[in-house]
Amino acid sequence: MSGNTPTQELATIVQESFHKHFGYSPSHVGFAPGRVNLIGEHTDYNDGFVLPAAIDKAVYVAARLRDDRTINLVSLDYEGSVSFSLDQLQDHSLPAWSRYPRGVPFILSQMGAPLRGMDLVVAGNVPRGGGFSSSAAIEVALIEVITALLAMPLTQAQKALLGVRVEHEFVGIPCGIMDQMISAVGQVDHAILIDCRTQETTPVPIPSGVSIITLDTGTRRELVEGEYGARRRQCEEAAAALGIKALRDIGPVGLIENLEKLPAPPQPHRMRALHAVHENARTLKAVEALRQGDMDTMGKLMNLSHISLSDLYEVSIKELDIMAYLAQREPQCFGARMMGGGFGGAVIALVEDSAAESFAERVTRSYQRMTGRTPAAFVAKAGRGSGVITL
Repeated sequence: MSGNTPTQELATIVQESFHKHFGYSPSHVGFAPGRVNLIGEHTDYNDGFVLPAAIDKAVYVAARLRDDRTINLVSLDYEGSVSFSLDQLQDHSLPAWSRYPRGVPFILSQMGAPLRGMDLVVAGNVPRGGGFSSSAAIEVALIEVITALLAMPLTQAQKALLGVRVEHEFVGIPCGIMDQMISAVGQVDHAILIDCRTQETTPVPIPSGVSIITLDTGTRRELVEGEYGARRRQCEEAAAALGIKALRDIGPVGLIENLEKLPAPPQPHRMRALHAVHENARTLKAVEALRQGDMDTMGKLMNLSHISLSDLYEVSIKELDIMAYLAQREPQCFGARMMGGGFGGAVIALVEDSAAESFAERVTRSYQRMTGRTPAAFVAKAGRGSGVITL
């Protein structure tokens, strides 16, 4: 298993680093976890259902207000620092890694928040670019600490939706609400069913004896933000052609009965709709399977999800397909599928606890032999959502 700095140590690390850089102590530390998504991929922006879990890997931000309009930002992960004023939040000449930390105060300023300068130190152990939503964790951790500094009373759901606004209005990625919401509302030992239309969240216990193992393929999404936006547009166009608000509003039978209303191949609308509609149905079935402790059914649903993402939604790549296949063929694995937006990243597998270590070793060894890439595997425990520590 790959090792990262234990999350509980990060709060101490960012506090000590803050004192080292600025000569005094922070007043608050905000934190927010990354996530895994058990099932429900590319359903969130279709107003559908998703079933993620927060993990025990997180981003921490130590902070203190200043009396001027300067933000001093230190990133331990990128080993960099930068200073800018509140008037420079949209300055694209600043380092790319400062984009998300600049986006949060920008959106807060659009809300009329009484912003001031601040000193910030950021560190995390959420893998970047592997489908663990490190960007959402950064956003939510910053929202936690900055709203605490400014004494802005917000619900966890409101904090999550602020993070979504950062993505939409500052970063320019038309994401759904899943990543920020699970980061804000996660619960220990539970997945969270999120209704992406109503924003209602429902805890779903993960059966005991089951390990969540993430298998990072060592590939990363590059230059595919346009592909993500294209998938969303295709789904919206499919819904419009079907005369519904979103693909959530039609079931598998209804879709088949109305499939001729969608543009014919080679246009991809039928494939996109088939994935989104069936994935939504699979997610609701998965909730019932987990509640009943029926891991065989849960695993089959995950395997079907991967096939759909690869063949119908076309967001998988060779390495993800290989990793999923290697995991699925292991007898102790209930099911496995790619997770995240696709085009790189990781596979998630549900495995018998007793076989977790040996499973990860066999699968990663076979993957490296087949692809020449160096993978990473670790057990991801379902953890708590975001919060703030007042020092």
